[in-house]
Amino acid sequence: MAKSANQKLKLFYILQMLMENTDEEHVLSTQEIIDKLAANDIKAERKTIYDDMACLQDFGYDIILKKGRVGSGYCLAGRDFELAELKLLVDAVQASRFMTVKKSRELIKKLEKLASRYQAGQLQRQVYVSGRVKTENEKIYYNVDTVYKAIDENVKITFTYLEWSLSRELKPRRAGEKYLVSPWALIWDDENYYLAGYDGKADRLKHYRVDKMGSVALTREPREGREQFEKVGLAEYTKRTFGMFGGEEETVTLAFPNRLIGVVMDRFGRDTDIRPLGEGYFSSRIKAAVSGQFFGWLAGLGKEVRVVSPDDVRAAYEGWLEEILKAQRGGAQ
Repeated sequence: MAKSANQKLKLFYILQMLMENTDEEHVLSTQEIIDKLAANDIKAERKTIYDDMACLQDFGYDIILKKGRVGSGYCLAGRDFELAELKLLVDAVQASRFMTVKKSRELIKKLEKLASRYQAGQLQRQVYVSGRVKTENEKIYYNVDTVYKAIDENVKITFTYLEWSLSRELKPRRAGEKYLVSPWALIWDDENYYLAGYDGKADRLKHYRVDKMGSVALTREPREGREQFEKVGLAEYTKRTFGMFGGEEETVTLAFPNRLIGVVMDRFGRDTDIRPLGEGYFSSRIKAAVSGQFFGWLAGLGKEVRVVSPDDVRAAYEGWLEEILKAQRGGAQ
């Protein structure tokens, strides 16, 4: 009898059925494998199945024969990703704010293929995160890819920068005028992707939300700003900028109650200058971009946090608080 066209694909079919239908708790018997192969017009016998399994094992697949009271069977015991690792990845994708709902579902479906069909059912779960709002820019995958390509090829990129309008639509800023930026790094902060790039016209480093970037394209112009970027350093730039956008950088001394030591360590790192003040307080000298958002971060920590120096920053913080209070009182009238 002539062999079918699928006969040469026998090992691939066996591997596929083991990946899809088996794990350490679920096996396929030799007869089930023979029957599934026959359904795909592939002839097999018990002896050839034993040889096929040995061949796959020799190639490196962790296939074992499990014996039980009811019957024995083969399973793919080892995979590139353990179930716990896949659950972690699925949770991260589901919780990621920068990915759209559609892209999240597509990526999770691909992750499910790395597990058996029984384990895949455990990956189909919803991760609830308070206040979660997913991005609506479907092109973020391609934006990230284009930015990385520009970094690899050492060229600038152009893009439009989007913002929300009162009609609840993302529309380009500056009437659609293109931004020209030298990309240097992608940063993950506060559940969003940011591009850290050099703006040659403004002669300084800036950052942009990747999901707010539209029509991202490579140019043939070589990147600029290497010296500025390397002088600051990515870690230092991220620590002093994100969560405290804008403003001139200054060295500020702050006083905190001892109970907030963890907040300071998490925000500024273990190398932060910390000095006990007594009476349940400590001081910390930090570098920060002084702005309204920096003051907002301070205010959010409560009335026990104080700006010690410099005097101009302390005065600016007091003025900012007074303006907030004045606006609040005016709005209540």
